[in-house]
Parts: sequence; C-alpha cells; structure tokens
Amino acid sequence: MEEMIKRINELYNKSKNEGLTEAEKEEQTMLRQKYIEIFKKNVKTQLDGLTFERPDGTTFTVNDIKKNK
Repeated sequence: MEEMIKRINELYNKSKNEGLTEAEKEEQTMLRQKYIEIFKKNVKTQLDGLTFERPDGTTFTVNDIKKNK
C-alpha cells in the first residue's frame, strides 16, 4: 500500500511539473482506482466490526441493520 501511494504521488508531481505520457496517465488512473477500492474495503471492514449499544443495553452491529431491511 505504501508503495502504491508513493507511486501515485510521484505521478501526481510529475504531472504538475512536466506532464505524463499516455501510459503514465493510464497507470495513474489504475492506481487511483485500486487505492479507492482498497480504501472502501477497509472502511467497510471497520464498520462491520463496530458494535453499538442501545439505551436499554442491547447491542447491534451494522450487519444486524442490513439483515432487518
């Protein structure tokens, strides 16, 4: 993940300073999409792991809410 972020930043800086080739533009787009997918998956995993407590003391998770819909 760190290498991906490093490469995204390198391509961003290069695009601002000297411009990107078509291949680099495609790489930048692909890396950004992959980063967003990973980010979304991590947020979903974190939300799925949360437990909430109601005032009456009972608990529920995000998955419980999904099941009741």
